[in-house]
Amino acid sequence: MREINEIIIHCADTPNGKPFHASDIDAWHRERGWNEIGYHWVIAIDGTIEAGRHPDKIGSHAEGHNAHSYGICMIGKDRFTKPQWDALELLVRRLHGEYPEARIIGHRDVATNGKTCPNFDVAKWWENGCIPEDKNIWRV
Repeated sequence: MREINEIIIHCADTPNGKPFHASDIDAWHRERGWNEIGYHWVIAIDGTIEAGRHPDKIGSHAEGHNAHSYGICMIGKDRFTKPQWDALELLVRRLHGEYPEARIIGHRDVATNGKTCPNFDVAKWWENGCIPEDKNIWRV
């Protein structure tokens, strides 16, 4: 089992509200020459938590941080559905229970290329009891 000290949240940078899945991201990553999806979990717009890269394997989602982290990707760009927020909270709380010392952060907090992903302040979301800011909620 790997030592995990970061749980890193990402966005897929796909249009908000469009139903993409882990299988789509896997195909996109393979097109880039990777051997499989880089994230460990993907949260679809309906709140389904989809399996990505096996948790025992090192991810490919945050350069310089992959060896000791898990990557979670939310489908969308900057506004996510209520079921997605609920699923993210469920998954992060479960992982934090297993790895209580792990930092809960956004990709933007460790990216060296100016990325803003996942386009919300993960630390603030976590500290505020997993309540998203209104501007980050997709309402249909």
